[in-house]
This record gives sequence, C-alpha cells and structure tokens, in this order.
Amino acid sequence: MEHEYSILYGPVNAIARQLGLGFEIPDHVVMALLVLLLSTVLFGLASRSFSKESPGNFQHFLEFIVGGLKGLLEEVVGHGASNKFLYIIGAFAIFIFISNIFGLFFFLQPPTGNPNTTFALSITAFIYFNVQGIRKHGVIHYLKSFCGPLWWLAPLMFPIEMIGNFARVLSLGMRLFGNIFGEHTATGIFMGMLPFVIPWPMMGLGIFGATLQAFVFIMMTMVYIGGAVAEEH
Repeated sequence: MEHEYSILYGPVNAIARQLGLGFEIPDHVVMALLVLLLSTVLFGLASRSFSKESPGNFQHFLEFIVGGLKGLLEEVVGHGASNKFLYIIGAFAIFIFISNIFGLFFFLQPPTGNPNTTFALSITAFIYFNVQGIRKHGVIHYLKSFCGPLWWLAPLMFPIEMIGNFARVLSLGMRLFGNIFGEHTATGIFMGMLPFVIPWPMMGLGIFGATLQAFVFIMMTMVYIGGAVAEEH
C-alpha cells in the first residue's frame, strides 16, 4: 500500500536538500516539530491575554485542565506531587493530544501514528520515573524494591520485576501507536468510501479517541511515577 505523507513532507525536505543535508527528514519528525511549534506559538500568544481579574473562556478551560491534572497527580502519586510532576505530565498530555488530533486532517499525519514517536515518548517516561525513584530512595534501596519481600526470593523476583519494569516501555509505546494508527487508518478507509456521510461522526469519534489515548498515557505514567517514589521502597 502506498504510504501517505503530510503536506509539509515535500517542502521541508526540499529545503533540507537546498541546505545540503544528506538525508531526508521523516514525516513523523516533521509533524512532531510542527506540534512543538504550534504549542509554543499558540500557548505563548494565549498567555498574553490571561488575566486574574477577567479571565476569558480559553483561560477558564486551561485552568480546568490544569486543575484536573493536579488533582489526578495528588490522588495517584501522592501529596505534593502536583507541584513536582505537573510540567512533565502536562507536556505529555499536550503533545500527545495535539499529535493525535492531526489524524483528523487529511493533509497532516499524526506523529503518534508512527512507533518511533510513541517509543520515544515511552522511553522518556521510563527514564523519568526510574530517575525519580532513584533520586527519592537512592540506587541501592531503589533496586532492592525489585527483590520482593523475602530475601531468599530475590534471585527469582529481581529478574522478573526488572523484565516487568522494562516491559512498561513496550506497553506505553505499543498501546499509543496501535490505537492511533488503527483509528487513523479506519477513518481514512471510511472517509474514502462515504466522504459525505462519515466525516462528522468520525471526527467526533477521533476527538474522543485522541483525548482518551492522551489520558491513558499520562495516567499510566502517573501510576509508574507513584510506584517509583512510594514510601514502601
């Protein structure tokens, strides 16, 4: 099957060739950079209109989202977690949601529909929650948490727990990729068959799916952070 490219893939690589780059920039990288650019510009411009005295509708919406993320962090990770982990969780949520939304536009491609992007996100989350666990408990005590409650079971429990820990990379990356790739492919097929009937219902379903997959990723990341920094260690 012929691979689809975004509308920016050709122009960006034409510029890259003009600059003398000896390689092509993959489409998912182009789209990921576009997500970062849009996030920086849109939120930067929006922040200029924020006001404590007379907040607008968009500000109310963002405050609602931030409040929800803070509440989830406090509930899932623990007291004080909202101040410490809000930025990384918020960054994941915004990047994944906007990336997923790209799948609704025929001239764009969702970066999260490529496994390179989703595994980059999952590896980042994996490194982050393990680093937080090490910072909280120290290397030795953190590694001891993988040995189980009984010392004589440690030779059996440690490799099993470590495999489970590393499997989180696969779980986060494959879940996000599989769902977004499947939704994007199905939407493209149905819109090609019934272009005047399917688009609006599929767009509604796509927005729901984009939100749900972003929520699942950040929720699982919160759970992993909570497990890494838990006092039981």
